[in-house]
Amino acid sequence: MIELAESAGPLAIQGALFVSAFLSATLLPGSSEALLVALLLKGGHDPVALTLVATAGNTLGSLFNWACGRWLMHRSDARWFPVSERHLARARRWFARFGLPSLLLAWLPVVGDALTLVAGLLGVRAVPFLVLVGIGKLARYGVVAATTLGVLSL
Repeated sequence: MIELAESAGPLAIQGALFVSAFLSATLLPGSSEALLVALLLKGGHDPVALTLVATAGNTLGSLFNWACGRWLMHRSDARWFPVSERHLARARRWFARFGLPSLLLAWLPVVGDALTLVAGLLGVRAVPFLVLVGIGKLARYGVVAATTLGVLSL
């Protein structure tokens, strides 16, 4: 995949990374960390640009989850609504306990996807959502990139 993207140029590589990161933030499968690591190890690409592209794609994927939650909340009275009132009440209590800073953990596998959907269900405003989720995801991709490049050893 990397060779195919490279034959199309650096923009195609960044596009592939963006799409992978976007999908990784949704319930669809994606492997953005693996692609970022592969690109960094291959060399010839700006590590900061790759980190920012992955962060942007992953953050926008989380925004997609948030938007789905907002849309679903307007249909909470429908029989097909996928979240029971009991689970929604539990999510409200969890958010009341931990608050908006919990969105910094949206980078966590599986849990983060659900967290971003719940944030939409509960009506978290878009700007604080994007800021907190973006910070968390930038930190995660930054650690992945720094570790891969040997700048940070864990």
